[in-house]
Amino acid sequence: MTERTTSPEGIEEIPLWDPALRLFHWALVVCVVTSWGLGRFGPSIMTLHFYFGYAVIALLTFRLIWGLFGPASARFSHFLYGPGATLRYAAQIPRRAPSYWPGHNPVGALSVFALLAVLTAQAATGLFADPDDFINVGPLADMVSREAALGAASWHYRLSLAVLALVGLHLAAIAFYRLWKGEDLVRPMITGRKAVRRDRQA
Repeated sequence: MTERTTSPEGIEEIPLWDPALRLFHWALVVCVVTSWGLGRFGPSIMTLHFYFGYAVIALLTFRLIWGLFGPASARFSHFLYGPGATLRYAAQIPRRAPSYWPGHNPVGALSVFALLAVLTAQAATGLFADPDDFINVGPLADMVSREAALGAASWHYRLSLAVLALVGLHLAAIAFYRLWKGEDLVRPMITGRKAVRRDRQA
């Protein structure tokens, strides 16, 4: 569907996020939140935590493939910006007006890459982690030394704090854009359509 709706102000709503990307996004939300909660507050035998962790790995693998070969707006190259573009965009963030950016804006792109990187690192450390309880041992822990497995467990915990911080920052940004800039960033990830300026379209 390529129908576009143009407003008098030169803003038009266009199809942006494809169904597979939207499904990935919400599935990742569910899996990360559930896995994090089970890791912190779940039973001592963390079988479900591992299963949701495997699901996160599968989703991240899909995102890598989709970021390289998926639709144009889903590719990493679509929201890979240089320092100049990022600084210019950051300078206008305080303006109380929607940005109408066609996809991830330069600052938002940084958070996307950061979150994907941290989740990848956390999932990887979980595979090799051995917390010394003889129960919740990562499936690949016997492939590394004892010291490395213990280190992986320690980093797995530390990275969970980084995930919490990044998710909190993501939610704060959504609230800021909605309440201050008057721009809804959630609806486009549900409907796939976003209001953008014609002169900014790729």
